Amino acid sequence: MEKVLDRKIKIIWDFRGPGAAKTAEHYKIHLEEFVVIEELKFDLSGVEHFGPTHSIAYLVVAEFELKEIREILKPHRGQVYTGNI
Repeated sequence: MEKVLDRKIKIIWDFRGPGAAKTAEHYKIHLEEFVVIEELKFDLSGVEHFGPTHSIAYLVVAEFELKEIREILKPHRGQVYTGNI
């Protein structure tokens, strides 16, 4: 069983409107740059599209990194990530 502080957290930014997909794709570029600069434990980021007017950009972080990253990047929401890295 995974220890609580070893959990992976998916932090999410929602984008809405006709430009949501392009905005999410662009935001992902900045998330990837942040991962390199801050030397984060994981380097998993991505984009998901839920329709023509709703897309998200996300970054998976280690739970012990979450508080600091949340203060810097101000994600809209988050959830425990259960996928593989």
